[in-house]
Amino acid sequence: MAVIDIARAQQTPETPLDVDAIRRDFPILAQTVNGHPLVYLDSAATSQKPRQVIQALVDYYERHNSNIHRAAHTLAARSTELYERTRTRLAGFINASGPAEIIFTRNTTEALNLVAACWGGGHIGPGDEIVVTQMEHHSNLVPWQRLAEGKGAHLKFVPLTPTFKFDLAAYAELLSPRVKLVALPHVSNVLGTIAPVAEVSRLAHEVGAVVVVDGAQSAPHMPVDVQALGCDFFALSAHKMLGPTGVGALWGRTALLEAMPPFLSGGSMIGEVQWTKSTWAPLPQKFEAGTPNIADVVAFGAAIEYLERLGMERVRRHEVELMRCALGALREAHPELTHYGPGDLDFRGGVLAFNVGHGAVHPHDVAQLLDGQGIAVRAGHHCARPLHSVMDAPSSVRASFYVYNTTEEVDALSRGLDEVKRVFRRVIERPQ
Repeated sequence: MAVIDIARAQQTPETPLDVDAIRRDFPILAQTVNGHPLVYLDSAATSQKPRQVIQALVDYYERHNSNIHRAAHTLAARSTELYERTRTRLAGFINASGPAEIIFTRNTTEALNLVAACWGGGHIGPGDEIVVTQMEHHSNLVPWQRLAEGKGAHLKFVPLTPTFKFDLAAYAELLSPRVKLVALPHVSNVLGTIAPVAEVSRLAHEVGAVVVVDGAQSAPHMPVDVQALGCDFFALSAHKMLGPTGVGALWGRTALLEAMPPFLSGGSMIGEVQWTKSTWAPLPQKFEAGTPNIADVVAFGAAIEYLERLGMERVRRHEVELMRCALGALREAHPELTHYGPGDLDFRGGVLAFNVGHGAVHPHDVAQLLDGQGIAVRAGHHCARPLHSVMDAPSSVRASFYVYNTTEEVDALSRGLDEVKRVFRRVIERPQ
């Protein structure tokens, strides 16, 4: 089994990733699709999994499988240790104050709903305001819509600048003592826009608001320090950061989590149960009712370890270089493309959204033709339909990059778009 070499992982942040060695850890990438080598450019939807994560999942079921926190026998003790080890590792990965601040969920969506229900339910009232942005994934919009509707509160939206950046000046103008909560993505899943979370948090706290960050697209791709970001809650998903599906996490400040009621009720989250009254377990168990997804949490620990060994600064630098290559190559070879997202790569993650012929070619047709050449991209509104109205596009094509992608795959994408241009030449050249 291929293993990431620790000495290589401990090189400086400026040292490029050894992508050839990394790719050997991902068995799925060795296949062909429709007669072509697979070019996987859909990691913003879900990342591929290295052998180390797959093996951790197999090892758990073959050697340790048991329920956690509930028995004194050896297997239960092993399972509990492995499960809690991931919590501790994740706390270090994002610089939480301690493992008790890490709540395991099914995904980012559940984590955000937990905050909306358990914090929002007790702190948002009639006339209060919730500030979100124009670039939200539905998971960081719909929960706040429902909360506002149920409580008689109002939603306000931070606009984007003409270059698709977070408009910090407009945001400052929206803040007032009526604002109780600010929710935003750290990185947009469509535009790749990196939000200035630290400054957003500082300004929000000046008016007494709590800050909730959707970190689904940042935790896999760049260093995350929740203390430096200054936010109050941070949500993420394992499956976007080399881990299994079905696992997410919420980080929250201890004082806020302790003051919140439980999200779900039942086993594991209780302190004492009587016929007519119960008390709650301390953090983090208060928010983890029932038997959790133990095996996938354990495998998530292997994914975090893998990323730690690579070094998140190096991961970020690799994606910046891929984006620089992709933007340069596609703008030169394919002037028919309409690009969405900041041109300044200091403010952009590894996400490339575009349309062909100003949308004259449907994104699904583009994606289907690319798939015929073994290239996997996303097509649609990417769970961000309101954002696409701001982009003046009903949908888009999205290519997204990760640690296992190469400049040769950027070239393959460009060649794939040559075929799209050939098939739809008359449509593209038709006057708009």
